[in-house]
Amino acid sequence: MSICPPVDRYDRVFAGRRQDEGTAIPENRESHPMKTVYTRDHQLHRDQPELAGGKLLPGYELPARAEFIVERARAVGLGPVIEPAIHDLEPAKRVHASRYVDFLAEAWSMWVATGRTHAALPSFWRAPGMSTREPDSIDGKLGYFSFDAGCALVAGSWQAIRRSADTALSAAALVQAGERAAFALCRPPGHHAGTAFMGGYCYLNNAAIAAQAMRDGGARRVAVLDVDYHHGNGTQEIFYARPDVFVINLHGDPLTEYPFFLGHADERGVGAGEGFNINYPMPPGTNWSAWNDALEHACVRLASYNPDVVIVSLGVDTFEKDPISQFKLVTEDYPKIGRRIAALGLPTLFVMEGGYAVAEIGVNAVGVLTGFEDAA
Repeated sequence: MSICPPVDRYDRVFAGRRQDEGTAIPENRESHPMKTVYTRDHQLHRDQPELAGGKLLPGYELPARAEFIVERARAVGLGPVIEPAIHDLEPAKRVHASRYVDFLAEAWSMWVATGRTHAALPSFWRAPGMSTREPDSIDGKLGYFSFDAGCALVAGSWQAIRRSADTALSAAALVQAGERAAFALCRPPGHHAGTAFMGGYCYLNNAAIAAQAMRDGGARRVAVLDVDYHHGNGTQEIFYARPDVFVINLHGDPLTEYPFFLGHADERGVGAGEGFNINYPMPPGTNWSAWNDALEHACVRLASYNPDVVIVSLGVDTFEKDPISQFKLVTEDYPKIGRRIAALGLPTLFVMEGGYAVAEIGVNAVGVLTGFEDAA
C-alpha cells in the first residue's frame, strides 16, 4: 500500500503559482557557513524523570544530546555558534494559549510551595466528558496542561524552556535577515507541545513559534517539514485550521507508535486548513528506501506550495540504534536528507527536536546540516 496521500485541495489551490510570488525573505543572500544558535542554559533542565513502560525512569531527554551536537558542529566547522537574544513571551503566546505559558512560568514555584522539592510530574489527566475548568492546585494543573508523564519540571526548567524558544526565534531572525539557512539547537525540544499542553519532553513548540514569527515578519506562506520519528502532534494541532502554514510529518504509524492519538494519513486539516496538513505514517522497521520515498513525495508537495521559507523539525530518532524508536536509517543517510532539502532552493530554518542515541546524535544531526551545506 502506498504511504503517499492522494492529490487534494492543496494541490488544486497552489498548482501553478509563480515562484517569485510573495517572497518576503531576500533572495540576494551571500554564501557563508551556517550559523548555529545555542545556549548552555539548556543544561538547567536536567535530572528530570519520566514515566515510561510503567516505570519511573531517568529521562531519555538528556543535556548531553545538545552538547554532542554543538561539539560536532564545531568539529566539522559548520559555522559560528552564537548565543540567542532574549525575547519576551509575546511570540510564544502567538501560538500557545496565554494561560498555558503563564502556567509554565509559575509551575515550579507552585510545586515547591507545597513543600516538595523533587521533580514535578503530572499524575492525573482529564478524560473525555470531564470538566474543562482549570484546577486551582498544582497537581491538577500539571494534568490539565499535559497529555503524558514525560514532561517533568525541575528548578531550572522554565529558564531552559524560555531560552529554547529564544534559540528558535534568534535563528529565525537570521533567516529573515537573509541567511540561506540557520540551525536552532533547541533543548528542550518542542514539536509535541500544542496550544495548551505539554508532552513528549516538549513544553513550548519552538518550530511553531518560529513559523508564526516568520508570518508576523512578512512571510506569506511557511512550510514545516517534520522528519522526527514521532509525529509532531503539537505542530499539527496548532496549525490544523490554517492554510498559511503547511505542515508535513514523516513518522512512525500512530497505531503502534507515540503519540498514538494523532498522525494518521487521513488527518488533512479542517476549514481553511483543509489539505494543508499531510502525514506519512510508516511501519516499524522502515528503512532508507521506503523513508526516502516519503521524503521525495513530501518535498514535491512542499515545493508546489511555494512557501517563502521552510522550517525543518529535525529529529534524528529515525536512526537504527535509537533506544525508543523503530526505523532503520543509518548514519550515511542523514547527509542525503540535507541534500534533498537543499534542492528545494528555499530559505531554511532547522529546529532541533528528538534523537536519543546520544553517542551518534551529533554525527547524525550535523550530517543533515553538512549535507544541506554541501548541496547548497
